[in-house]
Amino acid sequence: MLLAISSRADNYFQFITVLILFVLVLVVTYLVTRWIAKYQRERISSGNLEIIETCRVAPNKYVQIVRAGAKYLVIAIGKDEVHMLSELSADELDLQENPQGQAVDFADILDRVKKMKEKDKG
Repeated sequence: MLLAISSRADNYFQFITVLILFVLVLVVTYLVTRWIAKYQRERISSGNLEIIETCRVAPNKYVQIVRAGAKYLVIAIGKDEVHMLSELSADELDLQENPQGQAVDFADILDRVKKMKEKDKG
């Protein structure tokens, strides 16, 4: 009887230990991922080059608006090539309210989707 209680207690202790280790690994993974993302963002953003907007037109083919210094360029990007399509002035751009560096709030997006679903039903 005492052996069965001891065995059951050992099982619970092992389960709790594995659960704590799992949560610890998740937290460490989350923190390292955030640190790497911050490091890469700082390394990539040079101040002179910035991708303003990207539009996918086909698999492996994109059209991008890029700020290079004070100029805005429209470029086409394919699998093995990059072509400049045109140059834009700052007046011709319709810049979005949410710049590339800011995070998008998931709650706002979820609210918008819910409202769209309600309009479709009603």
